[in-house]
Amino acid sequence: MAFHIKNPETDALARKVARIKRTSLTAAVHQALQHEIERAGGQSGFVEEAMEMIRRFQEKGDRAKGLAADRDFIDSLYE
Repeated sequence: MAFHIKNPETDALARKVARIKRTSLTAAVHQALQHEIERAGGQSGFVEEAMEMIRRFQEKGDRAKGLAADRDFIDSLYE
């Protein structure tokens, strides 16, 4: 089944992704579409994961106390 990209900018983007990933146009488009479906489907992406990590750090810290971040505190962030 054929798929034609009629927009020159979109075609260039697809070719660039294929070149970067060293794969075929079909595989590049497939991977991009799969990624977009996962992102739209509520699966956590990089930004969401980073925001969650920031929230966890803020919960463990105590700005009111103004304590220095000693080794024990920093180690506790990764538990």
